[in-house]
Amino acid sequence: MSRSKFQRWPKRDPIKNCFLLPNEVFQIDLSGGAKLIYAYLIYCEDRKTFQCYPSYRKIGHNVNMSVNTVKKYVMELVDKGLISTENTTVTNKDGQKQNGSLRYTIHPIQEAVELYHQRQLKAIEEEAERARVKKCLEQLDQEKTEETRERIA
Repeated sequence: MSRSKFQRWPKRDPIKNCFLLPNEVFQIDLSGGAKLIYAYLIYCEDRKTFQCYPSYRKIGHNVNMSVNTVKKYVMELVDKGLISTENTTVTNKDGQKQNGSLRYTIHPIQEAVELYHQRQLKAIEEEAERARVKKCLEQLDQEKTEETRERIA
């Protein structure tokens, strides 16, 4: 078989044609849809400002989701501390201001991991407090039952 000048797969620059997704994204309890939206936002972001401006419709088109589903997952990312959103305005040719796309700012992954751990710790503390209160209530209930038995006897 002779090699032709035709190259079956184009040569790719590994830096130019790829983007990195932090490993921690898979450790902070994100839904699959939120991971996909986060990956798309990382793909779109300006590497110097860590911001991007895709519309819900454009995100949905590129990840094959409805606008409402995209909104839901964007809110999950905001809640988890991975991104923040900010409304923007656009001035049209007539000089009128109109709503623009959201400005997405990608936060350092360490902030989201720290927030995740803080929430886990808070949940553990709340569960421990509930268990302590339950034990106290059971103890009071037992004492009250014993007092009632003593009165009857």
